[in-house]
Amino acid sequence: MQNMSQKPKRGWSLRDVIFLAIIGIFFGVIYQVWSYAYYLIAATPLKPYANDLTLGVWIMAGPLAGVLLQKAGATIIGELLAAAVEMLLFSSWGAANLISGFIQGLGNELGFACTGYKNWSKLGLLFSTIGATILTFVWDWFQSGYSEYHFGLLLTLLIIRFISIGFFAGVLVYWIKKLVLKTGINK
Repeated sequence: MQNMSQKPKRGWSLRDVIFLAIIGIFFGVIYQVWSYAYYLIAATPLKPYANDLTLGVWIMAGPLAGVLLQKAGATIIGELLAAAVEMLLFSSWGAANLISGFIQGLGNELGFACTGYKNWSKLGLLFSTIGATILTFVWDWFQSGYSEYHFGLLLTLLIIRFISIGFFAGVLVYWIKKLVLKTGINK
């Protein structure tokens, strides 16, 4: 992990790989538990909004891996690892978790790429949020039947998704990063 004032190293160290694995395992467990929140909401009249309301939590591993490791590819790998752990914990979505994890990680990765991998702070997280919101929404357009929804519902879902991802995978990840940096384990 790199301090914000340090220039990120190009290669991957064993410490980076171990830290990435820890993030993947930790969030894989969180993702599996979080599926119950999704099902709880889906069992109410809020069912059409369940995916978009809960999606932000399922996208946290990637941006956290990115901002802590400050390496190109960390967001995709972090998200894929978490998705794989969730799948191995008997997720109801099975192997589809890996596809979702890749798409979510790629959306975040594109956000950091927009900064040239030079901003791992608020601006990078904003672009990461925008990238993940757009890419996952396009995926759900085809995969989850969003193409059948009327414009008003689509706009509402897009806004809810942006807020969910922005809070959990943006604001909350930023706060976690600040807490991790205070511990000094990044040195």
